[in-house]
Amino acid sequence: MFLGTYHPRLDEKGRLILPAKFRDQLAEGLVMTKGQEHCIFVYPKAVFIEQVERIQSAPSSVKRVRDHSRIYLSSALDDVPDRQGRVTIPQSLRDYANLSREVAVIGTGSRAEIWDAQAWADYLEAAEAAFADQSEEVMPGVF
Repeated sequence: MFLGTYHPRLDEKGRLILPAKFRDQLAEGLVMTKGQEHCIFVYPKAVFIEQVERIQSAPSSVKRVRDHSRIYLSSALDDVPDRQGRVTIPQSLRDYANLSREVAVIGTGSRAEIWDAQAWADYLEAAEAAFADQSEEVMPGVF
């Protein structure tokens, strides 16, 4: 499970040292792809394969399904971290997420997300007040 927030830096070649707590889960391979709110989703390869199976089970006759799967899958790239736990984030994904040298890597349960550090701070500022003030169930029946 991916939990927590970490603040590694991108090097000049677009490489990122994965948080130590995430490395074992990603050691066998990972997939990076475009995520919502202009971040990068990072899945263990096996979890990404499950995501693809769910996407492919959706009706391709629905335009929103086609649009989502095209963007999500065409931007996906698999990688295996090197011995130091580094991965290279492709330029296209760095551009999509507007990544600078300072990044935030967050855990969201089944995946990690890579954000530009300022974008993550801005997102938190906007979302935390609503989270703290929440008085009804977010997901009825779950919590």
